[in-house]
Amino acid sequence: MARRALILFSLLAVSFIASSTLWAQTAPAVRPPAVPLVTHDPYFCIWSMADKLTDEWPKHWTGKPNGMMAMVMVDGKPFRIMGPEWRRVPALAQTAVRVYPTRTVYSFSGAGVEVTLIFLSPLLVNDLDIMSRPVTYVTFDVRSADNQPHAVSFYYDACAEIAVNSADQKVIWSRFQIGDIQALSFGSKDQPVLERKGDDLRIDWGYFYLAAMNQPGLISAFATDRESRAAFIQNGRLPARDDLRMPRAVAEGYPMAAFAFDLGQVGDKPVSRWLMLAYDDQFSIEYFYRKLRPYWRKGGWEAADLLDAAAKDYEPLTQRCRAFDEALLADMNKAGGEKFAALAVLAYRQSIAAHKLAADIDGTPLFFPKENFSNGCISTVDVIYPEAPMYLLMNTELMRALMTPVFEYARGAEWKFPFAPHDLGTYPKANGQVYGGGAKTEENQMPVEESGNMLLMTAALVKIENKTDYAVKYWPLLQRWAEYLKDKGLDPENQLCTDDFAGHLAHNANLSIKAILALRGYAYLCERTGKKAEAQLYKKTSEDFAKKWVTMADDGDHYKLAFDKPGTWSQKYNLVWDKILGFNLFPPDVARKEMAFYKKSQLAFGLPLDNRKTYTKLVWVLWTATLAETAGDFAALIDPVFEWLNKTPTRVPLTDWYWTDSGKQAGFQARPVVGGVLIKMLADPALVKKWGGKEKR
Repeated sequence: MARRALILFSLLAVSFIASSTLWAQTAPAVRPPAVPLVTHDPYFCIWSMADKLTDEWPKHWTGKPNGMMAMVMVDGKPFRIMGPEWRRVPALAQTAVRVYPTRTVYSFSGAGVEVTLIFLSPLLVNDLDIMSRPVTYVTFDVRSADNQPHAVSFYYDACAEIAVNSADQKVIWSRFQIGDIQALSFGSKDQPVLERKGDDLRIDWGYFYLAAMNQPGLISAFATDRESRAAFIQNGRLPARDDLRMPRAVAEGYPMAAFAFDLGQVGDKPVSRWLMLAYDDQFSIEYFYRKLRPYWRKGGWEAADLLDAAAKDYEPLTQRCRAFDEALLADMNKAGGEKFAALAVLAYRQSIAAHKLAADIDGTPLFFPKENFSNGCISTVDVIYPEAPMYLLMNTELMRALMTPVFEYARGAEWKFPFAPHDLGTYPKANGQVYGGGAKTEENQMPVEESGNMLLMTAALVKIENKTDYAVKYWPLLQRWAEYLKDKGLDPENQLCTDDFAGHLAHNANLSIKAILALRGYAYLCERTGKKAEAQLYKKTSEDFAKKWVTMADDGDHYKLAFDKPGTWSQKYNLVWDKILGFNLFPPDVARKEMAFYKKSQLAFGLPLDNRKTYTKLVWVLWTATLAETAGDFAALIDPVFEWLNKTPTRVPLTDWYWTDSGKQAGFQARPVVGGVLIKMLADPALVKKWGGKEKR
């Protein structure tokens, strides 16, 4: 097995170097605010929040350290390629970083060698079995750059803080042999499974694994950060004995799991090694007081099965992911240009990583988003709505998996209101709404917002899938919400909308658009299910409302923020569904007039949300831009966003709420809503047909 593994490493090294060169030529150059490294779910989610991988420690999306370090030793001299200054070990010069839908590729050069470090998270949305695996592959490639042979060793470690919420928690560790796989594992001593809930939290149950195939030249150790790294720096080795002082707090010496690979003499032909980072949470979500397993465990798998399958799939998955990346990146460029593609790639990785895919008792996939750094809610309807374009485009099975928990809650005994709920609880506990008045009062609810969201998403799902079974299953709810919007939607009362940070607002013109289009969406659902009289009634109602809206909102060269507030304006991002669903309820001049006004109202880093403040919402800018009839108008709104992407001083995973004058974060980060950036692709029927297929890519 060891010999076969070495042959495989050599073959794949050629593939990686070639593909990295191709990506460098085709991918848009961009400085991400944060670079994704490990992107699986709200707990197993690690980023580099700096220009160079050697500038800072990798961090959890919340900003707390999830320490990992990588070094290369060339001819007896060590160099850092991940991790900040440590005992005067110099950093190898980073020459490039490229981010793709499933991977991040770093390039380094110096000491007579070229090094490539690749983080691959196989987030293939049309293959839920693969997408749900919490395994990231880390591949190290090296070759001589000066036509001289060099003695090379590679070092990688991961800190036990990845398995706890805070460094004062105690951990234990173990090593396992799984066939030809050597696995090192960390976990908290107390294992408080699903006990904590909230926003600024990390996982403190389950087990983290650092694993690699057995092979000549591989050594491993559990040791403190100082002992492990110092041993490698001194002689390319690791401590001869594992540190067994456990359980102990992470902060007491920072226990590390470490591998070192001796590659021998490396020449012009690239040499490759790889390892796996994995996390087995065992239970993922509490769903109406039942503990759900992660989706990858639905068939009874254990951690050993996960690691064994992941190791066997390394070669085919690297090939599949490369093909997937190239195809998706090409279509992103086709849909919106290079600048759009740079943003869309980051959004793709981030959106998936802000969810957990769990299995219901019968194996049905349930996809739970977390409101990262906004309030920690789970399955928030006005989070699902902005992210919906990505999942409607890429895999409607995931769209159903997002909506089903909401529908099931809304038709239960607890929810008694005539409008749709806001959320299902606080992550990871989906036991019932906690926002506003919860399920008890109408205080601080979003009745028009959430009802409109659910109707529009269901209409879009039916249109794309071309079948009505899902709508029929939940018809009484859809009918109830349509009746509510028919009564309350045209001129909304004083209430919150998804932009709740702006406060309550009555007569909200953009919210009214949502209600009107949702009513037309319900008419469409009635048409598709043979309810002709009801379809005619709601179609006429939506048409009448749209005509009234044009008069009520008109303010000369644009349309108002609120019907009773002349001299105001706002982004009418909800109007995009009129285009995507082909309803054509609103005259084309509405979007044209708004677009002309928007181009005059932009600041350095984008279009403000409305006239009240200079902040904006990233996703809404992309939706508004998608209203454009020309590529030039689309680019006019995207170009300032691309400037923000490269220049924002706030180094966090994409924020969707920032100031358009300074580029600074206003709030929020790493949220799932950024999946809505892909709405430009959803607006292209050819791309929906191409990517919406069920074939595995």
